[in-house]
Amino acid sequence: MYPERAHHAPAMRAVDVHHSVPLTPAPVVRPGPATAVQPHAAPTVASIVLPDGRVITGYAVSPVQPEPLVVKPPVSRGAVNVALGGVGFLAVCGGLLLLTTFIAALAAFIHQLVILAAVIFGGWIAVQVLGTSGHRGGTTVNIRKAVIKRNHFHG
Repeated sequence: MYPERAHHAPAMRAVDVHHSVPLTPAPVVRPGPATAVQPHAAPTVASIVLPDGRVITGYAVSPVQPEPLVVKPPVSRGAVNVALGGVGFLAVCGGLLLLTTFIAALAAFIHQLVILAAVIFGGWIAVQVLGTSGHRGGTTVNIRKAVIKRNHFHG
């Protein structure tokens, strides 16, 4: 309030009461294909008549075009990477399987060589020990009527 009117009572004024009027939805008009506006031409002005008779005039606004969708590949990159990793893993597993097979075959081969060497060496030892082919020098004693007296051999 103003200071000079502070001692006076507020004046009564007439109050305008406005009631809201429900609007019926206007028919939706789908715009046709947008045409390019020349820079020297003025844009078109659109007018809409409301049900209560009021007219609203304004510039036509072209509808907002959604951004074009980015074309995605049918398979994601992550899936491709996982698949390639699986193929590489299988290739490595195959190589490891061949490597372990090679190591097992090499171990079996060495095992067979050791057995063969033992058989050959053992046979050579047996021939040396049990062989009776000829005399190689030394004393031959025929024991037929030997007499053993006091732990002495008399032949």
